[in-house]
Amino acid sequence: MTEVLSTGEREKKLASQLSDWTVEGQNLYCLRKFPEFVDSITFVNKLVEPAIAASHHPDIEISYNKVKIILTTHDAGGLTAVDKISIFT
Repeated sequence: MTEVLSTGEREKKLASQLSDWTVEGQNLYCLRKFPEFVDSITFVNKLVEPAIAASHHPDIEISYNKVKIILTTHDAGGLTAVDKISIFT
C-alpha cells in the first residue's frame, strides 16, 4: 500500500509543481472554469484516458462551466505519491 504524504511532503509538492492546486484536508483539488457547459464536459472527457492509464481516478464535480478535480488515494486515507496532477492539468 502507498503511504500518505507528510505535511512537509505535501507542502513541498505544492510549492514545486502545484501552484493552481490546493490542499484541503486529505484532498488535493483544482477548480477549472470554462465559457460553457459543453467546454466543461469536453475537458472532463479528456481526463478519462490519462486516468485509466495511470490507474488512478479523480473525483470530479461539474457545475455548469466549472469543473473541480479532487485527488486523494482513498485506499491509503489521504494524499500519496500516486496523486500526480500532471495527468489532470
